Amino acid sequence: MAFADNLQSLPAIDHIAELQLIDADGQLAASIPNAPGKAGSVRVYNALAAKHGGINVAAAEEGLQIFAEHTDDAKARPGAHPNIDRLLEVIASGKGYTVKLVSA
Repeated sequence: MAFADNLQSLPAIDHIAELQLIDADGQLAASIPNAPGKAGSVRVYNALAAKHGGINVAAAEEGLQIFAEHTDDAKARPGAHPNIDRLLEVIASGKGYTVKLVSA
């Protein structure tokens, strides 16, 4: 399935202004605003965190499947899709993130 189709099966994110990723040291590692060009990533990460309790290796592997065709592009062009790159790093390192939602 294509990424756009996969997104349709995920919960809505209208209530989220920003999704924050907190590392093992309790530090803000990244924030993803619910804004054009980033909303799809917020929707994916939100669904993964709800299902897996955070962004761990299992969540990252599932996320790569959801991102579909964008995953192959991210692997071919590191840096072009930072939110997919982050999932690849979680898989490689085994180090995940706690997710904090900032309400809209």
